[in-house]
Amino acid sequence: MKRRGSGGRHLKRKPAPAFWPIHRKEYVWTVKPIPGPHPIHRCIPLLIIVRDMLGLAKTAREARIIIKQGLVKVDGAVRRETRFPVGLMDVVTLEGTGSYRVLPTGKGLILHPIDEDESKFKLCRIENKTTVKGGRTQLNLHDGRNLLLGEDEEDVYRTLDVVMLEVPSQNLLGHIKLGKGVYAIVTGGKNTGRHGRIVSVEEAEGKKRRRFEVLMESPKGEEFRTILDYVFAVGDEEPLISLPEAG
Repeated sequence: MKRRGSGGRHLKRKPAPAFWPIHRKEYVWTVKPIPGPHPIHRCIPLLIIVRDMLGLAKTAREARIIIKQGLVKVDGAVRRETRFPVGLMDVVTLEGTGSYRVLPTGKGLILHPIDEDESKFKLCRIENKTTVKGGRTQLNLHDGRNLLLGEDEEDVYRTLDVVMLEVPSQNLLGHIKLGKGVYAIVTGGKNTGRHGRIVSVEEAEGKKRRRFEVLMESPKGEEFRTILDYVFAVGDEEPLISLPEAG
């Protein structure tokens, strides 16, 4: 039997992800996200976004009212579940307030303001390719979405490439093939949040592709390294999305 606080609907504030902007000692419990497109350590519950990050409510009750009224959209779809998990590259739109894209920084996930045109699409990384009934190929994306390919498209896409989707329709708008010269942002490790152009991908025999070392160059000309698993392409030569200045 699970202890209260270790599972189910409950989560104590102290073990909650460090980047959640909540007071750790003021209260014992906080909002636990429901199972969804992003794991708990890489997401923010919708209630915390409305109350603590955007300051649109002073209490959880007020935040619930805003969300239940259907005033909040995630990737173009109205979300009324206060514990819905919002994560990397998700587009959050609040009626009368504006739109934001969830991006990584050295301190965790943030809400980055975007304009109306940019709120109409989302970038999703291909985490896996699977074969489904009928022999068709399906792309498994980082946010839990699945994209079924046509027979002539199966060899076009590779794991860790990025697709550009219209939201909420999920129409395919574009494809960023991961490789040298591509603009990308780092989503993990000590360089989380830094972005720049890929200078080289150093393949190593015996290493899994995701562990290949990547050399990147920031807009300021500074070079830094990460691994392929932490690289999220955001444009072929220039970023398709707006990014925080630090890079």
